[in-house]
Amino acid sequence: PSKGNSKVRTCNKAFENELGAQPPLGFFDPLNLVSDADQERFDRLRYVEIKHGRASMLAVVGYLVQEAGIRLPGDIDLHGTSFASIRNGFAAFKDIPASGIAQIFGFVGFLELAVMKDLTGGEFVGDFRNDFFDLGWDTFDEETKLTKRAIELNQGRAAMMGILALMVHEQLGVSLIPSL
Repeated sequence: PSKGNSKVRTCNKAFENELGAQPPLGFFDPLNLVSDADQERFDRLRYVEIKHGRASMLAVVGYLVQEAGIRLPGDIDLHGTSFASIRNGFAAFKDIPASGIAQIFGFVGFLELAVMKDLTGGEFVGDFRNDFFDLGWDTFDEETKLTKRAIELNQGRAAMMGILALMVHEQLGVSLIPSL
C-alpha cells in the first residue's frame, strides 16, 4: 500500500473508539474528512454533526406535525393570512410573507449566536447546558451518559437522512407518509 493509504488507516484508528463508532459500520469516514485531522478538528466536526442532528430532529417532527394538519391558531401577519392557510413543505415559502421569512431567519440567527453556544466549556462537545439547564443529567452515571449521547447522535443521523428523504420525495411528488 502507498504511504497515503497507510496514513488514512492510522489516523482513522485514532478516532475508531470515539462516540458514534458503533456496529455495524464502526468508524465511518467515507470522505476522509478526518484522515489527517487532530482532535480539535474531529471535535469541531462532531459539534457540527450534533447541531445538524438536533435541527433535523426538530425538522422531521415539524414536517410530520404539518402533514397531520396541526397548525397554530390565529394569523401570521396583520393582513389576515392565517397559519392554517399556509401550505406544507417548500410551498410554504411562497405563502409566508417576506417579513415572516425574515423573522424566521432572525430567530435562527439569534439562536445560533446567543443561545446554542457552549459558554462554560461543557462536559462534552455539544453540551449547551452552560451550568443552567440540567434536567437531571448530573444524576446519571458515566455509562448512562455515554449511552444517552450515543442515542442522540444516532437519532440525529437518522433525522438528517429522514428530513432529506421527506424533502426529496416532496419535490418528486411522491409522499413517504401513508394516505397522503
